[in-house]
Amino acid sequence: MKKTCLALASAVMLGAFATTPSSAETLKFAFQGTLNQVDPYSLNETFTLSSLGNVYEGLTRRNGELEIEPALAESWEVVEPNRWRFHLRKGVKFHNGNDFTAEDVVFSANRVRSEGSDLKTRIDPKTTVEVVDDYTVDFVLPGPNPILHYEWDTWYIMDKDWTEEHDAVSVTSASDTTPNYAALHANGTGPFKLESHEVGVKTTYTKNDDWWDTATHNLDTVEFTPIGSDATRVAALLSGELDLVYPIPVQDIKRVESNPDTSALTGPELRTIFLGMDQMRPELLYSDVKGKNPFQDVRVRKAVYQAIDIEGIVKKIMRNLAEPSALMISPFLYSRSDEFKRHPYDPDASKALLKEAGYEDGFSVGMDCPNDRYVNDEAICQAVASMLARVGIKVDLNAQPKAKYFAKVLASNGYDTSFYLLGWTPSSFDSWNVLANMLACRDEKGNGGAFNLGGYCNEKVDALMAEVLVENDPEKRDALIAEAFTIVHEEVGSIPLHQQGLAWGVSNKVDVVQRADNQFLFRFVTKN
Repeated sequence: MKKTCLALASAVMLGAFATTPSSAETLKFAFQGTLNQVDPYSLNETFTLSSLGNVYEGLTRRNGELEIEPALAESWEVVEPNRWRFHLRKGVKFHNGNDFTAEDVVFSANRVRSEGSDLKTRIDPKTTVEVVDDYTVDFVLPGPNPILHYEWDTWYIMDKDWTEEHDAVSVTSASDTTPNYAALHANGTGPFKLESHEVGVKTTYTKNDDWWDTATHNLDTVEFTPIGSDATRVAALLSGELDLVYPIPVQDIKRVESNPDTSALTGPELRTIFLGMDQMRPELLYSDVKGKNPFQDVRVRKAVYQAIDIEGIVKKIMRNLAEPSALMISPFLYSRSDEFKRHPYDPDASKALLKEAGYEDGFSVGMDCPNDRYVNDEAICQAVASMLARVGIKVDLNAQPKAKYFAKVLASNGYDTSFYLLGWTPSSFDSWNVLANMLACRDEKGNGGAFNLGGYCNEKVDALMAEVLVENDPEKRDALIAEAFTIVHEEVGSIPLHQQGLAWGVSNKVDVVQRADNQFLFRFVTKN
């Protein structure tokens, strides 16, 4: 059975989703990167959050079309302008048998905002969480927030007693080298239990027979194996050793399609791949320019932008499985995206800007890049380095597996990078998420734009971001967003490249929902 995903939030819903499957199956799949820590607050990264979303649950969740629906909270309401009330689901148990109650929500709200957490932005630090009774929780906000719960499908609720019992209240961050119990073990409420976890080797999940919801999948066991080699990953699918692999290289899509037992599942993704530059330090960590920071000059940033042939990257490296982007958000998620155009590719203009800024002879800079996180990530970085060399900027590329990459660029003692490639999917599917996480001013300790690694800062953008958060009128809200994005675009706060496409290889025995956020959730799978 051929499987396709044609548009945003369209998902392939195939197989027996209307009734409870009668047969139990084992699903074997592979991803290009590893699942490292299983603490749900350690790393705000799609694959990690997706993997843990099979074990843990939030107060809300998203269905196959990415619509918000109740999960551990049965319902919610705004009882006062600044007070949201969540009514929790009764009778839910964690995998170890402990009851789920309001105390777990309060504990999780405090822990997700604690030191070491990579998901602090899920809840404003000024928000107070109050227990009304065992199954009712109030969130008292510092001001109105119409999108309070938009990201809560990946704010997973933890068992307070279990976490305290195992001395795992402190979050093990992505850069920590001494993981605690919660980093290697899991205890959620979700449809699957974490049976075993060998970092970099294999992770096994088993069905949770006591799950509060009705299972529509027919999986008894799921086995995940990280396979970094594209060729090995595709070969394992074609041989029948694996049931699903992702991503598959764009050049192998036809090969997977032509195999009688497999299909390629492709579609748009909401992730924007972009380049960031350290604009905060007075001197770059990795450069031959001493005593000043060339990226603090907008002419240099624009020169880098205009040196990049994005059409060439899309055509030659991505094999047209990507769309060039002028913004840091997918056009599917912002109604006025078509008003923005990329700065044109123009190497001559780039050289002129560098000369005007005092870098006629160019300069060198170190670049950090993952090599197993995004589609063709290292190849993209190599292409960027080659393009920049043509205008006089020499790039010293440091491409690493994502575990080392994130530990470096998110280092607890300061963002350790001068120039980097990153991808971002706004978990709220809203522009405010991009402004607050990627473009808001931050201090040297990371307060502010938590993932604004380059430290871009414009106080007007911050002021607009604050207005966006509380504005309920869609037209006024979009106008505020447009004003903020215009400033960032003109100042080249970052360099958006493209929205990458999804490409999964799937056995014809498997029916699966491919969501545009690239989350792979086992509850949407049946195996024939």
